[in-house]
Amino acid sequence: MNENSVLIVGSIGLDTIETPTQRQENKIGGSTTYSLIAASRNIPVSIVGIIGNDFPDEGHSIFNSYAKNLDDLQIVQGKTFRWGGRYHKNWDDRDTLYTELGVFSDFKPVLSDSNKNRSHIFLANIHPDLQQSIIQQNNNKDALIIIDTMNLWINTARDSLINVLSNSNILLLNESEARELTEKENLSDSASAILAMGLDTVVIKKGSNGAELFSKHESFSVGAYPIKKVVDPTGAGDTFGGGFISALACGKTIKDSLIYGSSLASLCVEGFGTDKIQKISESAIEDRFVFLKSTVKS
Repeated sequence: MNENSVLIVGSIGLDTIETPTQRQENKIGGSTTYSLIAASRNIPVSIVGIIGNDFPDEGHSIFNSYAKNLDDLQIVQGKTFRWGGRYHKNWDDRDTLYTELGVFSDFKPVLSDSNKNRSHIFLANIHPDLQQSIIQQNNNKDALIIIDTMNLWINTARDSLINVLSNSNILLLNESEARELTEKENLSDSASAILAMGLDTVVIKKGSNGAELFSKHESFSVGAYPIKKVVDPTGAGDTFGGGFISALACGKTIKDSLIYGSSLASLCVEGFGTDKIQKISESAIEDRFVFLKSTVKS
C-alpha cells in the first residue's frame, strides 16, 4: 500500500474573473484550491493556508470534500484574500484588476506535527519566504519538494527565491519567468542555469505549446492538447502542479506524471474557475493522457 501523502501550501482566495466572453465574481480560487482538487484524485492531501471569517460555505465544502487533513487551515477574523483579473482576447495575456491581501497579509504558516513528515510537498505560488518557512519546519529530509513561482517574486524577492530553489527538488515556471530568472533567451540555456542553482529538475510550461522538462539525466517535451473552446485559463498551472506531484507520489514516472498534470490542466481551462476539474471523469483524463503521450519528444 502506498503510504505517501502530499502537503500543499499556497493561497486561498475569492476571484473575480473577466474573460472575453463572461465575468464571474467571488469564485473560490487560489493556488491551493486548484492544486488540492487535482492532487486529491490520487493521494491524501493536507493543506496549509489562511482564510477569513467571510469565506463562503461553498469554499468550506470544497476543502472538506477534497482535503484529508485541514489541521493547518487557519480561519481568522477578517477578509479572505481577493484577486481580480481580466484576460485579453488571445487568452494568454492577463491584467490584474486588483489584489486585496486581507488576512493573507499576516499569514505565517505553522505546521502541525502531523504535517511535518509528508513525503511530497508542493510549495504553490506564494512569497518565497513563506515557502522557505515550510521547508524549515519539514522533518522529512527525504521529502520531494516541488516549487512554483512567478515573475513578481523573481523581480521583488530574487535572493529569497534562489534560497528556496537551493532547498527544493523540482521547479515549475513558464517561459518568460525562466528567461527573467536566468537572463538567458534560449530555454535550454535557462534550464541549465536553473539546475545549477541546486535543483534536480525544472519544468518550463509553454502554454498552448505544451511543456519541457530538463533534469541532469534527461530532457523531453510534451505537446498541448488541442482545446476547442477555452472558457477560463485561471488555475491551469496550479492544476498542473497538483496533478504532477500527486502522480509522482503514486509512483508514476516523471514523464507520465508530467503528462498527467498536463491532461488535468487542459481540462481545467474548459470550465470557469474550478467548475470543470471538480466534475471530470477518469475516462476524460485517460483520453487526454493517451493523446499527450503520443506528443512526447526526447
